[in-house]
Amino acid sequence: MDQFHPPAPPSTGRRIYDLLRAQIADGTLAAGARAPSTRALATDLGVSRTTVTAAYEQLAAEGFLVTAPGRAARVALAPAAVARPRADPGGGGPPAPALSAFGQRLVGMGLPALPAAEPARIDFLYGAVASRDFPALAWRRAYQAELLRHQHSLRYIPPEGDAALRCAIQGYLRRARGLACDTAQILVVHGSQQGIDLCARLLLDAGDAFAFEEPGYLMARRCFEATGAGLRAVPVDAHGLDTAQLPEDGRVRLAYVTPSHQFPLGGVLPIGRRMALLQWAQRHRAWIVEDDYDGEFRYGQRPIDALQSIDPDGRVIYMGTFSKALSPQLRLGYLVLPTALVAVFRQAKRMADRHAPVLEQRTLAALIETGAYERHVRRTRREHERRRAALADAIARHLSPTAELAGTAAGLHGVLWLPFIRPQDEPALAEAARAQGVGIYPVSPLFADAQRGGPARPAGWVLGYASLTVEQIEQGIRILGRIVAAWVAGAPAPVPRG
Repeated sequence: MDQFHPPAPPSTGRRIYDLLRAQIADGTLAAGARAPSTRALATDLGVSRTTVTAAYEQLAAEGFLVTAPGRAARVALAPAAVARPRADPGGGGPPAPALSAFGQRLVGMGLPALPAAEPARIDFLYGAVASRDFPALAWRRAYQAELLRHQHSLRYIPPEGDAALRCAIQGYLRRARGLACDTAQILVVHGSQQGIDLCARLLLDAGDAFAFEEPGYLMARRCFEATGAGLRAVPVDAHGLDTAQLPEDGRVRLAYVTPSHQFPLGGVLPIGRRMALLQWAQRHRAWIVEDDYDGEFRYGQRPIDALQSIDPDGRVIYMGTFSKALSPQLRLGYLVLPTALVAVFRQAKRMADRHAPVLEQRTLAALIETGAYERHVRRTRREHERRRAALADAIARHLSPTAELAGTAAGLHGVLWLPFIRPQDEPALAEAARAQGVGIYPVSPLFADAQRGGPARPAGWVLGYASLTVEQIEQGIRILGRIVAAWVAGAPAPVPRG
């Protein structure tokens, strides 16, 4: 058993420093008063004069004492202003400094809850991937090689990212997504969330408006709303964004879409709607943010080509991420920018955080250049396909025949619809499931319009499966089936699907 070791006591010099500072704070040593000489204080305390001198020098550096060669140290004339921080007893102190309009909007904005510190035993959390799927050996070899590579000096790199990684991404996009671009158009960012934030800050002002999928990715919607721009929710159907309902509002400056695999419902935007969306953007002089968050994982067919690949006018900002294929903890993604936006996005990235971590960028570049990354994607795609099939099979066996799993033709999640449960009961059933060790996530927060949480649709939950084994998926859905059966037995009348 490990033995408990109490924290080490403060050093003698620190105790002397704390004693003198406390005496200055409470007035024992008044402003302008002469401090004890270092020799006398050292004798009184039985310590070396060097220790006392070091404490005096620290107090002088912080402005509590005034010292000069050949003169006795004195207490500064106005020590009270910096004497001791005072705890606010809870409302009695001075008002907090005013926030900016952006800060005030954030305070009043509901964000999705952070994942629990302790995940559910069987957690269908979307966005999580299995640690065992990470290519640890290949990553370690590439990382160590880069770590040992000689550099003349360690310095900042350009904000757009490491040249080797941008070149590797360029080739990968041409092969995997049918997207041809120059390396100059690529900006490496800290995951797609930073890409969304940069788009919001640079392309929207308070009073503008933006078109957004309904339902859609909540964190993206909140980023755009934080600018003060107005939401124009556009309904989604089985084929993705309903472009016939795009707003004709002259204030709309931007549309955010997930055309290759709509989040969360899973539709793929057909070519007719893609062309309609591009024409709408050209007509309104608006930007399109194309979030291709999991485009590598399409089952049974090759991945859908990017919307940007058919954009003739330079209106589409393509966004990709390595969070789903490698790890969300890596925090690496990229934007492919229209040429007109390259300079300002680079400046904004430089202002935000200089650049993404260099070692990780170069390691990833090596994986892509050697083909290891694409081999990894193919392998994990097969694993995810097994998990997806296990989820569909378990739902068919353990839940009602009217249960429907939607949106699984691609990606790493599906939406479970239960038409015999009311949408307003989604949070409560999720809590009941978590109490039994199963994490499921209501779809209602992804709708901007609260009325869409009513009886016009069934209750739904987003189920991510990328971090689970086939056995865990089977066990989790079996437990969920028992919970749902008990819930229905004591629930109000079923809600017919609208």
